[in-house]
Amino acid sequence: MPSLTLPECGRYIPPPATNEDLEFADLAIVDLSKAHTPEGRAELYPQLRDALRTYGFVYAINHGYSQAQRDRIFDIANVPFTVVPPDEMKTYAANIEKVGYYAGFKARQFWKVDAENQVLDQIEHYGINKDVTRRPHPQALRPFLPEIDAFARHNHFNVVHPILRLLALSLELPEETLVEKHNFNGTGETCVRFMKYYRRTKEEEEKSKNVWLKGHTDVGSVTILWSQPVGGLQIQAPDGRWKWVRHMENALVINTGDMMDFFSGGYYKPTIHRVVQPPEDQHNYDRLGVFFFSMPDDDVRLMPCVESPVLHQFGIQRRCPDEDAPLCAAWRKGRTTTYGRSDLKKGIEHNVEEEVIEGIVVKHYN
Repeated sequence: MPSLTLPECGRYIPPPATNEDLEFADLAIVDLSKAHTPEGRAELYPQLRDALRTYGFVYAINHGYSQAQRDRIFDIANVPFTVVPPDEMKTYAANIEKVGYYAGFKARQFWKVDAENQVLDQIEHYGINKDVTRRPHPQALRPFLPEIDAFARHNHFNVVHPILRLLALSLELPEETLVEKHNFNGTGETCVRFMKYYRRTKEEEEKSKNVWLKGHTDVGSVTILWSQPVGGLQIQAPDGRWKWVRHMENALVINTGDMMDFFSGGYYKPTIHRVVQPPEDQHNYDRLGVFFFSMPDDDVRLMPCVESPVLHQFGIQRRCPDEDAPLCAAWRKGRTTTYGRSDLKKGIEHNVEEEVIEGIVVKHYN
């Protein structure tokens, strides 16, 4: 079936890559085409394990989408922000604080970026559950739902599941151990998310020291970022310094989140990352992002996989006693409803603020 034509105002024209001399993180590159065979998985899992335990982030290539398919998704991702009228955006606003997930529009100036200086975010996003029919969508986006559905399934089955199998192998667990916790038809909030970071005023940049989204870890198990040309993503390297993530054409940037930390007993700790003002030669561009946030089914309890010989040798680090381990749904709701909204307390560490979710301390890094 031929692709539907987008209105010109909805097309996404990527800017040139930055030429700035930046300190980029030296991330490993995983060839996902090798994950289709037992021999390939045996070769890949040590590479993925070492990369995630060093930087917490990794590039993935040969993931099954062509450059043209990737470009098409970015065109579709731009539609909610350029074609949907403001009044219709309000109709499809996400009721984040009530239901505890991002489905629909999150408006700008919803999160506190710097509470002390009263700087709010300039990020709009539109979230779509993996079941794209779960809730209605704006008129302009409806013709593209079959393509978004195919995109969600591709991320889930052709990227997340292979990554989960590699992680299970790295823990000397049966390959399907983590896959079985992530069912496409299960009740949960795995989602496609389109995000648009808008340029900010000079005053906002000065007040927040150019930070657009302060240091945090992701809520779920596996996050997929479809590499975007406008820079801004930084990760905290093992030496504590912030390093930029370089754009790699038609590559994925993959990291693990809190829920994988629970499952792995601290073996796979989520890496702190943030978004800052793009490099100087990209200051005049807004930043469009395409994400797939994978989470286990809502009724999965976030406990270590104690049957793993690797974890017993490593020493399981629990964030709470097993009897107090939260369900996935409770952790997600607790993290999502308070993120960027609650009043945080100063932590012991320098430039760290804290809050307590489900009895567990969560840190935010300024």
